[in-house]
Amino acid sequence: QVQLVESGGGLVQAGGSLRLSCTASGRIFSIGTMYWYRQAPGTQRELVASIESGGNANYAAFVKGRFTISRDNAKNTVSLQMNSLQPEDTAVYYCFLQGLGNPYSKLLVNWGQGTRVTVSS
Repeated sequence: QVQLVESGGGLVQAGGSLRLSCTASGRIFSIGTMYWYRQAPGTQRELVASIESGGNANYAAFVKGRFTISRDNAKNTVSLQMNSLQPEDTAVYYCFLQGLGNPYSKLLVNWGQGTRVTVSS
């Protein structure tokens, strides 16, 4: 199993920036795509951004141009640089990933606790 630990959240004023980080630990053979999701109170978890092992990144329309996802393959980490934050970005942010535990089986990934981001107006 893989454990995910997110960090970097906090309280910031509108227009401010935060950088989130996530570290994966466990028996990992390889990691494919890594993701950031978020969940605001009373809503479903939604995809924010993803990044493939080769570095190709995709973003939800509501964060494009403001957020940047990156990864460090050597450290099994994924980060999310968030700029121009708005009150509607307030949510708990979670990372996730796909990968292999060995050459023949997929990783069993547990969601982490997330990191809370609060943006005040």
